[in-house]
Amino acid sequence: MSFFARIGFVLLVLVLQTFAAEPLRAQRLASDGAPNPDASVIDQRTLLQQAPRIEGRIDIPDRKASVLIQPRGRTWDYFHEVLLHWGGAMALLGTMALLSLAYLIIGRLRIAAGRSGKTITRFVAFERFSHWLTAVSFLVLAVTGLNVTFGKILLLPIIGPEAFSEVSQIAKYTHDFVSFAFMVGLALIGSIFFRDNLPATVDIEWVRKGGGFVKSKHAPAGRFNLGEKLVYWLSVAAGAAVSVSGLVLLFPFYGTNVVDMQLAHVAHAVIAVLFISLILAHIYIGTLGMEGAFEAMATGDVDLNWAQEHHDRWLAERLERAKQSATSPSE
Repeated sequence: MSFFARIGFVLLVLVLQTFAAEPLRAQRLASDGAPNPDASVIDQRTLLQQAPRIEGRIDIPDRKASVLIQPRGRTWDYFHEVLLHWGGAMALLGTMALLSLAYLIIGRLRIAAGRSGKTITRFVAFERFSHWLTAVSFLVLAVTGLNVTFGKILLLPIIGPEAFSEVSQIAKYTHDFVSFAFMVGLALIGSIFFRDNLPATVDIEWVRKGGGFVKSKHAPAGRFNLGEKLVYWLSVAAGAAVSVSGLVLLFPFYGTNVVDMQLAHVAHAVIAVLFISLILAHIYIGTLGMEGAFEAMATGDVDLNWAQEHHDRWLAERLERAKQSATSPSE
């Protein structure tokens, strides 16, 4: 091929490449000649769907510092700042509204036969200690935990940013350390009252008789009725769940990553709100809702007529046991 023929061939190739690249250049430029932002080979949405997070390159051992974009963090932030506020408020305010309505309609359940003046021990000192250890620590955890969710909305505008920062710091450390007392109390409660909260045939009869809320029917029960058993099992399950998720949050990134921490927070918050709603109902029944119930955990003793109306099978067993002990020959 002559020199001029080679020059012509090269020029022909360059012309063909120019025409072939023109559509691609047109895609990359908008109508006004500016770069087209939608002409990327992979758009941002597709890229974020393909990877749970986008990481850079770092020289330090901490891999968490290399995370540039973590899309699930936006979902977590929306849950914490929006869904948890509305959902938590509806759950707690709804529970209090229902309890108020129950008090207005049903009122306080009085001892039908009146007080007998005689009492029987229902809970010994160690049982009451375990209950109050769990109860007091739970109330502290509830108040300090709710500050994390609702503090910026309710407390911050009232006391100001400086005072709110100090209060929140104290609440945070209090929440962390009191959680261990709660876990100890939960373990004691779970073990001490486990046997008495197992299902029994008397629970079916208790349900058939309206659970003691129908005044014309007597609902038999052992040491704990079915309603109390449900509160026990739900409390133990919820307490275990918030304890596990709380430990994950208390000791972050021990075998977990950012996504695991976010899931632990969501589980901790949701279960805690439902747990507080459950305990609100428990507190209501044990104080305003039923005469004589609070005395069981306050002093350990209950009136005989109260025990007969609410836990007749347990009372019969206790009286029979005491009778046998009295009539048995002394050693």
